[in-house]
Amino acid sequence: MSELASKAAELDAGDRLAAKRAEFALEDDVVYLDGNSLGALPVSVPGRVEDVVRRQWGELRIRSWEESGWWTAPERIGDRIAPLVGADAGQIVVGDSTSVNVFKAVVAAVRMAGDGRDEILVDATTFPTDGYIAGSAARLTGSRLRPVAPADVPAALSDRTAAVLLNHVDYRTGRLHDLPALTAAAHTAGALAVWDLCHSAGALPVGLDEHGVDLAVGCTYKYLNGGPGSPAYLYVRRDHQDRFDSPLPGWNSHVEPFGMRPGYEPAAGALRGRVGTPDILSMLALEAALDVWQGVSVDAVRAKSLALTDFFLECVTAYVPQGRVESLTPSAHPERGSQVALRCDDAGKIMKHLVERGVVGDFRHPDVLRFGFTPLYVGFGDVERAARVLGEVVSGRM
Repeated sequence: MSELASKAAELDAGDRLAAKRAEFALEDDVVYLDGNSLGALPVSVPGRVEDVVRRQWGELRIRSWEESGWWTAPERIGDRIAPLVGADAGQIVVGDSTSVNVFKAVVAAVRMAGDGRDEILVDATTFPTDGYIAGSAARLTGSRLRPVAPADVPAALSDRTAAVLLNHVDYRTGRLHDLPALTAAAHTAGALAVWDLCHSAGALPVGLDEHGVDLAVGCTYKYLNGGPGSPAYLYVRRDHQDRFDSPLPGWNSHVEPFGMRPGYEPAAGALRGRVGTPDILSMLALEAALDVWQGVSVDAVRAKSLALTDFFLECVTAYVPQGRVESLTPSAHPERGSQVALRCDDAGKIMKHLVERGVVGDFRHPDVLRFGFTPLYVGFGDVERAARVLGEVVSGRM
């Protein structure tokens, strides 16, 4: 056994989260490092979904809206996500896609910012859809859109800035941006801060309430393991809720949803973020998936995440020929999410060979290998094997 393999075994023996792996459907011969794109299947989900389909839908049918709790699912599940992102109950509603929720949040932020503020700052390195949505929100509200690197946001803010849309973790590089400082800078300028948590929720502490974030959105199919296309969520800080003016008012967010009145009057609280009929099957699959978080602290997850990514970088240095790959992910812990991105000239071909060898990450055009580390089911032995196989593949020893 190599020195690094021995170290991995020692680290796995002391891992307090190791038992959680048994709660996921994972093959022993596959190292799954793509949870930052799609989380693994919790073993409890299929049975729960079968109950929803066969009994709740098949037998109870329409009665399930009340008897099975379908109607209250968006806010009930939101309250389960809340502690994972540092929020008190009553501020998160689940439903729609991340893109739709970004649109709601940015337009509502501009409306809340008030007269004279006609500028939206958007993360220049953002996932493209966030930029598309921010551009549409700018056109709708008559605002100017300015793409800005997150580090340059404080200097770019002005008395015209209405809202700032930022990613907590960069989807390509894994860089963790300074949510507390950037939120405070936006507030000092009189603007509202909107955060995209897709690559941080379930991987590291967020602290929405603690840091006074105004609005936040996130998906649930990455580190929250909700399944492909599982519904996203919208956070509206409690003291903003009575002013939250959604650009997508729907019957589900009406104060009297079954009154069918022609005039819209919004419900109180985070329910204003609802639009149409909830997607019950995927929503209740998500609810079942969240069971894996019972007894788990986000701080423990973060500690293991940093240890995993540190060890991976150590193993890459040892196994991969010098100069063959370049890490795009910051080495400093305060600047790192839960993934490692490596630049490699033939990244697409390399990732294909890795997958063939049982190491599953993903490729981002044109030259980035991404490896996501989900602490609930990734172990240190997985990390050592992934780096060792990477070294063999890039050296042509396939």
